[in-house]
Amino acid sequence: MFAFDILIEVCIGYVVLLFIVAYVADRRARQGKIGWLRSPLVYTLSLSIYCTAWTFYGAVGYAARSGIEFLCIYLGPSLVMIGWWWGLRKLVRIGRMQRITSIADLISSRYGKSAMLGGLVTLLAVIATTPYIALQLQSVTLSFGVFAAASPSDWPVQSQHATAIWVAVGLAVFTIVFGTRNLDANERHHGVVMAIAVEALVKLAALLAVGAFVVWGIADGPREIIQRINESPMALVPNHSSRWLALIFLSGAAFLCLPRMFQVLVVENDDEHHLSTASWAFPLYLALVNLFVLPIAAMGLAVLPQGSNPDLFVLTLPLSQGQNSLAMLVFLGGFSSATSMVIVAAIALSTMVSNHVVMPIWLGIRRQAATVSGDVREVVLMSRRLSISAVLGLGYVYYRFSGGGEALASIGLVSFAGVVQVLPALVGGVFWRGATRVGAALGVSVGFLVWLYVMFLPSFGPDVLLSARMMLEGPLGIGWLRPQALFGLHDVDPLVHALLWSMAFNTTAFCIGSLLSFPNPLERVQGAQFVNVFDYTASHRGWSRSNVDAEDLLIMAQRILGPSEAQALFQAAADAQGKQGYLPEITPDFIDSFERVLAGSVGAATAHAMIGQMTSGSALSVEDLMAVADETAQIMEYSSQLEAQSQELSRTAGQLRDANEKLTALSVQKDAFLSQISHELRTPMTSIRAFSEILMLGDALNAEEKAKYSRIIHDEALRLTRLLDALLDLNVLEHGHVTIEQERAVLRDVIDRAVFATSAVSADRVFTIDRNEVREAVQICTDLDRLSQVFINLIANARKYCDSPRPRLTIRVVRVDGALAVDFVDNGSGIPTESQSLIFEKFSRLSDHSAAGGAGLGLAICREIMAKLGGSVTYLPGQGGAAFRVILPKVPMERAA
Repeated sequence: MFAFDILIEVCIGYVVLLFIVAYVADRRARQGKIGWLRSPLVYTLSLSIYCTAWTFYGAVGYAARSGIEFLCIYLGPSLVMIGWWWGLRKLVRIGRMQRITSIADLISSRYGKSAMLGGLVTLLAVIATTPYIALQLQSVTLSFGVFAAASPSDWPVQSQHATAIWVAVGLAVFTIVFGTRNLDANERHHGVVMAIAVEALVKLAALLAVGAFVVWGIADGPREIIQRINESPMALVPNHSSRWLALIFLSGAAFLCLPRMFQVLVVENDDEHHLSTASWAFPLYLALVNLFVLPIAAMGLAVLPQGSNPDLFVLTLPLSQGQNSLAMLVFLGGFSSATSMVIVAAIALSTMVSNHVVMPIWLGIRRQAATVSGDVREVVLMSRRLSISAVLGLGYVYYRFSGGGEALASIGLVSFAGVVQVLPALVGGVFWRGATRVGAALGVSVGFLVWLYVMFLPSFGPDVLLSARMMLEGPLGIGWLRPQALFGLHDVDPLVHALLWSMAFNTTAFCIGSLLSFPNPLERVQGAQFVNVFDYTASHRGWSRSNVDAEDLLIMAQRILGPSEAQALFQAAADAQGKQGYLPEITPDFIDSFERVLAGSVGAATAHAMIGQMTSGSALSVEDLMAVADETAQIMEYSSQLEAQSQELSRTAGQLRDANEKLTALSVQKDAFLSQISHELRTPMTSIRAFSEILMLGDALNAEEKAKYSRIIHDEALRLTRLLDALLDLNVLEHGHVTIEQERAVLRDVIDRAVFATSAVSADRVFTIDRNEVREAVQICTDLDRLSQVFINLIANARKYCDSPRPRLTIRVVRVDGALAVDFVDNGSGIPTESQSLIFEKFSRLSDHSAAGGAGLGLAICREIMAKLGGSVTYLPGQGGAAFRVILPKVPMERAA
């Protein structure tokens, strides 16, 4: 027999091994080296969490007391995995799409993200799972007690209760360290799952080793074992078909509804295709686990002393035969079975408590909790750590109050019957779009209360929570309300009785509540998403456009997800929107996907409430969300309108940008004009003043000098007059104070006059003019003086500004859309593209403002003249040099003789 210190050293070494496995797996997951962590084998082994200490120790005891009835507990899950794996696949798909963190989160999310419903399911799960945790503590303490009984003087811990406390504390520490290290957006715990997979192999190896030892070590082989089974009391146990059916249904339903099973089955699933492997591998695992249950039970009844605890045959048989090493392996297998269940159950329940109890209360107390400073992430993590401690503490309290011993023999079934009260709401929500929050709340509440009354409270035994008189006669002596004979249904197995009434009331209330109530818009959308999950590949639009700032959402995300994860999330969203280097635009789609990410850490209902606070209560309402059938049409219409508005705004922005550039250039031209015009006015005035003062000297000048100076004064006065005339002329044209004198003439004559009038401009340069006088022989009717002024200005500009070594001007008459036009094209370098839109503006000059002596008004005057005449003057790009087109007014034309 092992001493206390050796057993403790083995336990500590085993726990250290699990720590190392969990740490390595967590580290590889953080480094992105998932690889074998996503193996279907690891996923299948993680499902072995179903096989707790009740399986490891209790299955043999169950068989010793009830024969082969124990197999019903494993037939249910096997039938679910083999025959209903498509339903499991649907649950897994929903879990991944909705980022579900627990079974309470799934039901809450399905029914309009109801925090009330999530809290109700959480309360039920905690109460129903607490006895099962007590059962694991009981099994571990009993296994310690087996070793302590052989040598009590070597064991410093004499009380089983003290042992249970230390076991509970150790499990709490391990679960807190590896179950609440951080908030994973996907709520997956690779380290814990890998440790569970290792424990699954240990307990399987232990059971197979004991079984092989019993069959071939104690007995002479299978033949003797079969004989002993037939001769044992197990062969005389009567079979009750109703209880068998109830057990198969109960175990299959519990396989779906147990928080720990939902955690590994749905939440920890990395790939829904793993179900295809698990659908046959997990039933095979269950078969191997139970392969030697009957041989061990039969041999224990035959070999061990009368009155030995059948629940401990797996451990006491090797010890009775002196197989201490095998007994140690068995002890570790039982320890693994108990600890793995407690760890996962504590993680699942703590997640549910923090997401659906603590966080809603915290948000309710702090109305602006989503927007104020503070680390929400720490609040969630702390609530989960405290919840783990509280859950294990409740398990210990139940263990103490239930008395430990035989009262715990059937506690596994009590726990099963409690958790399956969420089954109607779960299955109905996944397959029936008409299921409502009211129906789900009624069903769960009624079923939960009936289970409490007819099964849970009586499980403590008489005179603990229910008096023996009440259990025998009913409350106030009302016999038909007796807990274990409700409505006069007596002589029925207590399990069948409790399951029948609780599920009947539950399902009836769920259906009636759903039929008499109407789902709100969010429930309808979520119902469509859940029921038709394989038809939905994108998230629904559950939020309207909000004015919440991206910075505020980023702050909240960092407080929940952590800085690196939050920043990576926002950067990816910005990159997808084409806004690299900036925060993403807060669109309804972004808010919806952001809510799903938060839901992976704090649950759907809490995430919905937090974002609702951030967006000032912009969650879905009847006014915000129209009928689902109309939503698509509205979105398409709004999208079309927004697209048209966006295009119009783009055009307007382009026009404003061009106008701004033009105004900027004109402002520069105006400043240049004011400088130039002041120079142009001051220069002749200065000359006139200077030479007038000279003439005032009188006798000092001879006649020739007086004539010279007088001629200069006259020329400068003419120059000044021309400048003032141009300014006045432009002002008259712009304000419409001009009279048009219509005259008939030949176009050729008007061009001749303009060419002659400009012959003195730059007379020192050779300037060639090409014309086609035959095409110019056309009768026109317009104001000939004004038209001549336009021609003169264009020809003069060509003479002054054509920069070709051999300047040439081509004047050609063309027809444009039925109108007569005259083109003036030189062979110079032309006008730059960026300046072409400015040349007809006032104050506009492209060359040095002091070089040509003009003020930049010529082309502006030309434009105003042609506008008054009913024609136009424009610049022709792409002609090689500067090119202008004068379109004459559309009046009847006649060719001249």
